[in-house]
Amino acid sequence: MKSKIVALSKNDDFKSLLKKKKVSNKYVTIFFGNIIKKNNQKLNISFVTKKKIGNAVKRNKIKRRLKNIMNDVVKKIPLKYDYSYLVIAKSTMLNNEFKIIKETLFKDFSKIK
Repeated sequence: MKSKIVALSKNDDFKSLLKKKKVSNKYVTIFFGNIIKKNNQKLNISFVTKKKIGNAVKRNKIKRRLKNIMNDVVKKIPLKYDYSYLVIAKSTMLNNEFKIIKETLFKDFSKIK
C-alpha cells in the first residue's frame, strides 16, 4: 500500500501536538499523538526548522533530508496512521552525516508505539 504523507495545516493541530507525547534525540524532537477529525488513510507529519538554525538554504536542506528519511521510514517501519507527527529539527543536523541521522531517526520511530 502506497502511503500518502500530508503536512499538518491548522494552527490548532500544531498546538495540540505540542501538548502530547514526545521523543527527543541529538538531532530532532518528535511530538506525536492523536488529533480529532483526522483522516486515518494518510500519514500526517510536519517538519519545522527554526530561524536560529540559519538562512533559508540551510533550513530547506534540513527539511529535504527529513522528508527523504521519512519516505524510507514509512516503507520499512509500520507507523501508526492514527497518530500525527511533528518533527522539530535541531541545529546539529547540519554538521553530521546523513547516514548517522537516518539511523537515529529509525531508532526513534521504532520506539513510538
